Amino acid sequence: MMKKIDLLCVGKLKEPYFAAAVAEYTKRLSRFCAFTVTEVPDAGDSESSVLKESAAVFQKIGERRASAFVILLDRAGEPVSSEGFAKAIDTAFARGAERVHLIIGGSRGVSEELKSAADKRLSFGAVTYPHQLMRVIAAEQVYRAMCILGGTPYHK
Repeated sequence: MMKKIDLLCVGKLKEPYFAAAVAEYTKRLSRFCAFTVTEVPDAGDSESSVLKESAAVFQKIGERRASAFVILLDRAGEPVSSEGFAKAIDTAFARGAERVHLIIGGSRGVSEELKSAADKRLSFGAVTYPHQLMRVIAAEQVYRAMCILGGTPYHK
């Protein structure tokens, strides 16, 4: 059975060069897993935007939650190396997950409920990235993780 990894993101990917980079990693990942990107609407900058966006993310993962492993990419999460990220993905599938959801929240973050519901909260570093660039970084790190797990020479 092919592994399924879904990158759930708040907002649309607007810049064509970021979209092209994500498309390239999606193509490269096709030999390792079914990698998809799912967008939920950006709810703006109101006080309720975090709750609306988090509810939309919950809706996307809701019907598949029982068989999925949810990783929230969170600057305040557990710092992780590329090898550690690969291990987290590998462990999720080894424990029977049919799908791994990676979540990138909106510019104001995610709700406490979504943070609590995540199986893991991981950080790619303490710096803040633009959300569109973070999608490219996440896609590249998934590709790197699959190369590490597959023993291919991409990761050095």
